[in-house]
Amino acid sequence: MEITISPELEEIIKSKIASGLYNNSDEFIREAILSASERDLVKYVKLNKEVSRGMEEANAGEFSKRTVQDIIEANEQNLTRDE
Repeated sequence: MEITISPELEEIIKSKIASGLYNNSDEFIREAILSASERDLVKYVKLNKEVSRGMEEANAGEFSKRTVQDIIEANEQNLTRDE
């Protein structure tokens, strides 16, 4: 497998190695891939939990009056506040 990275990313990797946090670029990239996989798993677990909660609420007859658009707009506003 061949991977091409930008000069900016190459500088980040070099600085991490120079700092002593990593012995070589392979170690850094392996750690980055594992971290990304863990973040994806956490997102999946949270999503699955929320879907399960929604199903339980629906089965109990609890429904939101908000539309999908209302939810999207609220999430966008929350993201804007976090920036």
